[in-house]
Amino acid sequence: QVQLVESGGGLVQAGGSLRLSCAASGGSTTIFGQVWYRQAPGKEREFVATSGGSTDDSTADYNDPVKGRFTLSRDNTKKTVYLQMNSLKPDDTGVYYCYVQTNRGSYWGQGTQVTVSS
Repeated sequence: QVQLVESGGGLVQAGGSLRLSCAASGGSTTIFGQVWYRQAPGKEREFVATSGGSTDDSTADYNDPVKGRFTLSRDNTKKTVYLQMNSLKPDDTGVYYCYVQTNRGSYWGQGTQVTVSS
């Protein structure tokens, strides 16, 4: 069983930045793909970004509302993936979830709250 621990959320003013982390446990775990979703209050979960078929995020794709502002990355030595969020807007407020594909299955993070004030 692989556990994912998310961190990096918080309260930030519009225009600010946050970097979300999603760390996988287990010494034999290898991360393949990553996908991020978010859920705003009263709304359905929304796709944010995906590494696509790449294991180095070179073919990452982003939902239109975040294109040019959010960036996926990873540190394989730390078994951690990241979502860098710049130029944040109040509409980016929500709980962010990572979904990571590994050599031991696919798993969800527990979610981290991002609140952007205007």
